[in-house]
Amino acid sequence: MIKLIVNADDFGYSPGVNYGILHSYLYGIVNSATMMMNMAGTRQALAMAKQYPGLRTGVHLVLTSGKPLLTDLVTLTNKDGYFRSQVDLEGISLEELELEWSAQIDRFIGAGLTPSHLDSHHHIHTREEFLPVVQSLSKKYGLPFRVNGDFPLEGVKSHTDRCLFDFYGDGIQEDYFSTLAEKAEDGETVEVMCHPAFADQLLMEGSSYNLMRLMELKILCSAKLPPNIKLIY
Repeated sequence: MIKLIVNADDFGYSPGVNYGILHSYLYGIVNSATMMMNMAGTRQALAMAKQYPGLRTGVHLVLTSGKPLLTDLVTLTNKDGYFRSQVDLEGISLEELELEWSAQIDRFIGAGLTPSHLDSHHHIHTREEFLPVVQSLSKKYGLPFRVNGDFPLEGVKSHTDRCLFDFYGDGIQEDYFSTLAEKAEDGETVEVMCHPAFADQLLMEGSSYNLMRLMELKILCSAKLPPNIKLIY
């Protein structure tokens, strides 16, 4: 038996994203989500997570979208106070990064929620140079992190045995979940990353990955799992 976690990233990005994730949980196979703590839809996502505790929710740590929660983080932001882009991350202070990511986790916990696990926007936590921060946060909060595909992060508790990133873009296929057993081994716990959403103005203007999220939503709400794959939680 393969144990499956279908995790919706970007909870909190916008109302359209939030409603898409909730719809995929209530009427589809999404059973987990990770929340961005610095975005326009974060307050709504926090309320939704409280209302639907069956949707296990963790924190989607952010370094490349929006503004940080803390101020005066000079190595993390551009001249306008926004996070730098994912192609411009040279010279990041690990001390500043740990302070900001701790603030994001603390905001989630401070809202009265218990995070299930941690991952990051644009897979930033898997960058080798940030490993000391990831190790420190995992230990500090006692939380597992998303693995880097088939590879655990050194010195960090893993959320699953494997994480599949290919339900994305051209990899979004109607039969994706019916053939999922071909990509995992019996007895493994497997996470599939997904990004369901209803398109709204914030998503359309802020993300190049927008309308494809509607296709993800449709498949996540119609997918049939084979008998040797079981959703957990």
